[in-house]
Amino acid sequence: MTVLIHNGRVIDPSQRLDSKVDILIEDGKISEVGKKLRQTAEMIDATGLVVVPGFIDLHTHLREPGQEHKETIATGTRAAVAGGYTAVCAMANTFPPNDERAVTEMIIAEAARNGACRVYPIGAVSRALKGEELAELADLRAAGCVGVSDDGKPVSNGQLMRRAMEYASMLRMPVIAHEEDLNLTDGGVMHEGFHSTLLGMSGIPAASEETMVARDVILARMTGAHLHVAHVSTAGAIAAIREARASGVHVTCEVTPHHIALGDETVQSFSTNLKMNPPLRSEEHRKALLEGIADGTVDAIATDHAPHHFDEKNVEFDLAPFGVIGLETAFAICHDRLVRERVIDLPRLIELMSSAPARIFNLPGGTLRAGSPADVTLLDPETRFQVTNTFRSKASNSPFIGEMLHGRVVATIVGGVMKYDLRAPVTPPRPKPKRRR
Repeated sequence: MTVLIHNGRVIDPSQRLDSKVDILIEDGKISEVGKKLRQTAEMIDATGLVVVPGFIDLHTHLREPGQEHKETIATGTRAAVAGGYTAVCAMANTFPPNDERAVTEMIIAEAARNGACRVYPIGAVSRALKGEELAELADLRAAGCVGVSDDGKPVSNGQLMRRAMEYASMLRMPVIAHEEDLNLTDGGVMHEGFHSTLLGMSGIPAASEETMVARDVILARMTGAHLHVAHVSTAGAIAAIREARASGVHVTCEVTPHHIALGDETVQSFSTNLKMNPPLRSEEHRKALLEGIADGTVDAIATDHAPHHFDEKNVEFDLAPFGVIGLETAFAICHDRLVRERVIDLPRLIELMSSAPARIFNLPGGTLRAGSPADVTLLDPETRFQVTNTFRSKASNSPFIGEMLHGRVVATIVGGVMKYDLRAPVTPPRPKPKRRR
């Protein structure tokens, strides 16, 4: 197909482009970007919209294989395109874990068959995510993994983490760290502080994250590896990453929309949709994340999309699993909390969600340069809408249900093919014929 997107404001941080230009798509690639391009194409009128490189999520739990009652590659990627994502990185904590080539190949094959967007597998650091011995990292890399992580669990063994960094460095891929000292966490269910004391719930101290970040920064300096810190949530972690980078350590990090937008005071509602790991922190830590975004310490925004079945979350707070969904609300949340509140401008937000993730994990996409994949997202920053409990994800464990937000994804194009279009007419279902008696 040949497609021309015209009349839109085009923002591409990879080219420092912010202008009203046309985009011509041919054979699944960006063919040309410029003014008054040829008209012999299918036209997409982007009047009033912002046209950007497709979003890339560095941290998604698709749950397949093994937990298809929570999410599948098909449903998770449909949720992704509805949120403007043209690519997601699928974490390894499936059942069985993605700790061997066969699982990686299954994920890639299923994404090719039923996925609505690109799926890049993340392999496990350790066999069965047990933290006892290394997985076959070279085999995982050869099969298509773009990074390794035991996310959901920390790599507590420092020697194992050192070896993982050494091997990953040779394979030129990042080690993605879930930073948590389990001895300090000790069964906690929310941030340790005033509100955990008030509610009488076991707390998770900020030190649980900060001590592990400090250890892994030291190991990254020692090995020369690329350390990527997942879902940063504390002021101390931000400070350690900022200092490490200034001294030349190859460390990057991500934050999530829910840690940007919410604080631990919201847990007073006892909604299990507010239970995630790392937990929502105090205002001091939330402000430190905003400062890290503003000064460039934070490299990317990732959703940590973690779907759970309704029955699993419909229990007491202490008993509920950690995790919330986020693919379909990420842009609107970040646009409200970051752009409308003037923490950063819109081009910087687009960079955090598209160009920077592509650069960090060395992925295709994140740009509208001629010759690049035609992965494009169309946004309406002005539209105001209310989040309902109807999602394209199988799950609905969102902490933002009921909120009014500004900024909506209008369309998502993957490889030149329209995968999501909010403006497309919806055909009502045909009534079922009445049975004759």
